[in-house]
Amino acid sequence: MAMSGAPLLKSDAAPAPPPSFRLPIAWVAAGAVFVLFWLYAKPVWPAAFEYPKTHVVKLAKWISAAMKWLIDEASFGLFSFTDFTRFVSAVLDVPYTLAASLLSTGFLEGSGSSAIQIVPPLPCVAVIGLVMLLGHWLGGISLALLAGGCFLFLAVFGQWTSAMITLASILVAAPLGVVFGLLFGIAAWRWRWVERVIAPVLDLMQTIPVFAYLVPVLFLFGFGPTAAVIATLIFATPPMTRIAILALRAVPSEIIDLGNMVGCTDRQMTWRVMVPAARESLMVGMNQVIMLSLNMVIIASMIGAGGLGFDVLAALRRLDFGAGLEAGFAIVALAIAMDRLSQAAAEKLSAPAAGNQTSGLVARHPHLAAALGLVLITVVLGYAVPAIHTYPEALQLSTGTFWSEVVAWININYFDALEAIKNTMLLNVLIPFKRFLGDLPWLGVTAFLGFAGYRLGGWRLALLTVCLPLFIAVTGQWEKAMITVYLCGISAAIAALIGVPIGILSATRDRIWSGVQVAIDTLQTLPSFVYLMPAVMLFRVGDFTAMIAVVAFAVAPAIRYTALGIRKVDPRLIEAGRAMGCTEWQILTRIRLKLALPEILLGLNQTIMFALSMLVITALVGTRDLGQEVYIALTKADTGRGLVAGLSIAAIAIVADRLISAGASHTRRRLGLE
Repeated sequence: MAMSGAPLLKSDAAPAPPPSFRLPIAWVAAGAVFVLFWLYAKPVWPAAFEYPKTHVVKLAKWISAAMKWLIDEASFGLFSFTDFTRFVSAVLDVPYTLAASLLSTGFLEGSGSSAIQIVPPLPCVAVIGLVMLLGHWLGGISLALLAGGCFLFLAVFGQWTSAMITLASILVAAPLGVVFGLLFGIAAWRWRWVERVIAPVLDLMQTIPVFAYLVPVLFLFGFGPTAAVIATLIFATPPMTRIAILALRAVPSEIIDLGNMVGCTDRQMTWRVMVPAARESLMVGMNQVIMLSLNMVIIASMIGAGGLGFDVLAALRRLDFGAGLEAGFAIVALAIAMDRLSQAAAEKLSAPAAGNQTSGLVARHPHLAAALGLVLITVVLGYAVPAIHTYPEALQLSTGTFWSEVVAWININYFDALEAIKNTMLLNVLIPFKRFLGDLPWLGVTAFLGFAGYRLGGWRLALLTVCLPLFIAVTGQWEKAMITVYLCGISAAIAALIGVPIGILSATRDRIWSGVQVAIDTLQTLPSFVYLMPAVMLFRVGDFTAMIAVVAFAVAPAIRYTALGIRKVDPRLIEAGRAMGCTEWQILTRIRLKLALPEILLGLNQTIMFALSMLVITALVGTRDLGQEVYIALTKADTGRGLVAGLSIAAIAIVADRLISAGASHTRRRLGLE
């Protein structure tokens, strides 16, 4: 949202201060009615507080029965539905096997433990060199050194083999995610009814916990890397679709008119006019697909992906914090390299192509020629010098033992203090808030959410904010949903209390902001499982441990959006405030924070989304919410149970997202920013 243009100001010389706010009477009245209903309605209408079990819809059993029918009986005549899904899995296995053979396993003859390697994988020196050549072609020497350094880090710290397995999965999943996302985006841009159909599907794909659809993916596509690729596609494709729709709609009308004037067909208009014109934004979508694919590596390892994700998961199971942290930092290194390379590719491919007048294939494509020469030389030399092929184990470094000893030292010396902090929070904050939410009437909460939706977004939002909580109640998930809301709410509030002040502090200090950016980028690329290990080792299992892990994972967006919102405030407003004699505190509270409030609200929205996604992970440490329900369904291979719990989490996420987004939009209008 641009905030630096003159249209935002009533007068360039003396901009008007932001308006003050008063709490509308309608909200006060609705709150009073809700409190009265909560206090006095239970003896008269107990069903409004606890949904009758006799009226619970057995949706989980219906879904499980439908899945069983799909697997056992569904048929297309010549082949069954299971045959079709296994065929898809076999097709995807071809590019994955090729990528894994080139990068990690080599080309094998035979299968299983009897397989014999007939051609080794690419030497590590060759892969590092190829990455550096790609970086040099896309962004010059600095990008080449950064990308090469990230891959060298993988070799030096003994993570090379696992990282290459992870990279093979991403090299298959990311291009497919980009292609499918672009095709869906083009279809939605061309036909509005397609967008209306896929919009709720995209919402569900982005809000249902990944654990919830691992079971059906496992049933339909089998256990192995290709099933993990399909799960990754479900998770990573929606952002590309959304960005494609927005990018195509943002193409200037002059370009469209020019295409029509020269007589382009629909196909030519799409692929020769619209897509090239939207290329810059589409490349941003590609970057998002790559990063989300990396976020999936640990969860995908649960159904056979292997690689770095499996290493982190194995370290969590044996509470080896050092090993898990090293594997986590390897994922961060891989993410940094791929993020910078994809961003550079977006810039290079969006820029006008420069003519190359040189003759000869090598002169026209020097980087490609250098890459082929590098591969040939390193493959040949690798047979004579093993260090070229595989980084020597004697030269590998490890800090895993150090980090594990640090956690152990903290445990030994500060156990009593940590226990006191945990018990204080549990007894005075967590348990009272949990009981408070558990006592609320489901009918009253649903009605109040409907009122909030109507006030902020009209009847459509009101209908959504009534139907989704009602779905949670009628499927028998209300009690667990309130525990989810309690954990998510407490964690998001603490993350905001930590993140907003840090964002405010760093927003006007460039040196601090540069350091904070590095920290929050690292927090957002570290695998979510990594946060669990130190929390469990310091505080054991339970709600407090889950809260600590969720806060650590969700604090980054609160910092980022607060800082960006404050940094976007028009400097002329600040100067006008100083000219009127405002103190720095008044400028902060009455100008900066008020104008940044929409961004701060969106940051809170993202904090809640991060907290909800992390709650499913924290089910591993003993929570009793919807996340635990999803995890139990995964362990028992109960498709219906997992999907219903996942849909309930998605309902909570969608209600929070729509209400906060509508509130942010409402705030912008009241501030005169729209």
